Amino acid sequence: MLLAVLFSLLSIPPTFAGVSRTIPPTGAIVVRQTGASSGQFTTIGAALTSLSGTAPATIFIFPGTYNEQVNITHPSLTIMGSTTEFVIDGFISKLMIVDFSPQSTGSYKDNTVTITHNLNAQDNGGNDACATVRATSSAPDLRIYNVNIVNSFGPGKQATALSATGTRQGFYGLSVTGYQDTLLADGGGTLTYQYYSNCYIEGAVDYIYGSASAWFGECTIASNGGGAITANSRDNITDPSYYVIDSSVIASAISTSLVGDVYLGRPWRMYARVIFQNSVLPNLINPAGYTTLDIGATPIYSEIDNTGAGANTSKRVMYTPMTVPITHAQVLGSDYNTWLDESF
Repeated sequence: MLLAVLFSLLSIPPTFAGVSRTIPPTGAIVVRQTGASSGQFTTIGAALTSLSGTAPATIFIFPGTYNEQVNITHPSLTIMGSTTEFVIDGFISKLMIVDFSPQSTGSYKDNTVTITHNLNAQDNGGNDACATVRATSSAPDLRIYNVNIVNSFGPGKQATALSATGTRQGFYGLSVTGYQDTLLADGGGTLTYQYYSNCYIEGAVDYIYGSASAWFGECTIASNGGGAITANSRDNITDPSYYVIDSSVIASAISTSLVGDVYLGRPWRMYARVIFQNSVLPNLINPAGYTTLDIGATPIYSEIDNTGAGANTSKRVMYTPMTVPITHAQVLGSDYNTWLDESF
């Protein structure tokens, strides 16, 4: 509202879709690779180590590529990556600094912060231990905005970029890239709510996997090779795990044709449960939709209200029809609007 008033007073039409984030909010812990002043940090890890107790905290990260593994264990933490400055008629608008709210950025496309590492699971303690960013179960009520997270290991072994194992964790405007097992959205056997909004998630094999109850809204999910997108590990009929991909776009991340080479999922455990709804499924989706991983599995794979050349369900295998879309409350709990940022 304040921005709209300022633009009105200056007769500048407010034609932008979002507001940049270039200045840290008051009270934030600051990470800056170069030019750090007293009390600021040059690595994200050092900023996290400085936290104590359980009081809510905010970390603001200035632009740069941070080559480090990040372990998040502090509850009620907000991590904000800087985004590009908004330009009007060739001039950088300094008015943008009046709004520090994370929801003002709205997309991963203007991110200027990248966290990168290159560990693989087999040689480094497993899927969670190798992750570039570990959002642990000790970090409930976590919010991360506008950060690129990369595992650069490449093909050959499992190599997680983001491991999220805590509940009420929200991820907004992230770009998460890898090859096999890119994003571990997991619960470790406990009820774990996670929300991914306006994110870019890239991989080839089982690149969204685990047992969290997770909602992926308005995301771009991009394959850089043939394989299954999801590998949900719901392992019994009472397990609350859900993966719901809603209002998202499935895409190819490479120029080589992947037509028919990508599957929506394969069950990592017997009772995998994955829903694609209100999304765009292109022709890179194999008509069968799903393939096997856990022999004898009886997963729930459902789709509704999707469009695109890959949305035809007539040849689907292991398929459960559905008549109405899944709701946020079914996946994230009845109090979901108390912890997730619906405005992003």
